Amino acid sequence: QLQLVESGGGLVQPGGSLRLSCVASGFTLDYYAIGWFRQAPGKEREGVSCILDAGVITNYADSVKGRFTISRDGAKNTVYLEMNSLKPEDTAVYYCAVVYNRGTCSLQYQSYDYWGRGTQVTVSS
Repeated sequence: QLQLVESGGGLVQPGGSLRLSCVASGFTLDYYAIGWFRQAPGKEREGVSCILDAGVITNYADSVKGRFTISRDGAKNTVYLEMNSLKPEDTAVYYCAVVYNRGTCSLQYQSYDYWGRGTQVTVSS
């Protein structure tokens, strides 16, 4: 059974850092595009970053470029999102999702088929 489990969220002060993990089970990430998304209360789910082809292809939302880094550990079947210089507006539930590799790395949540349950990130002083 295909499963995605996120972890690593928490409460952090502005300017701080967190590393989110997304562990996949029941399938190998080698054949999938993996995306990170977030959803704040009352807002639409938005794409943060995605990775494809063992990291050869990555994509970032403008709002996180230079602050967030996506990476993948094939041996652990895990994708990470390193988040630095966090801002209060980064507060949201963060989700990872996958779609079978079609050669593109999309930040459109509608493109993804399988989702984790999310991890809460709160940036506040």
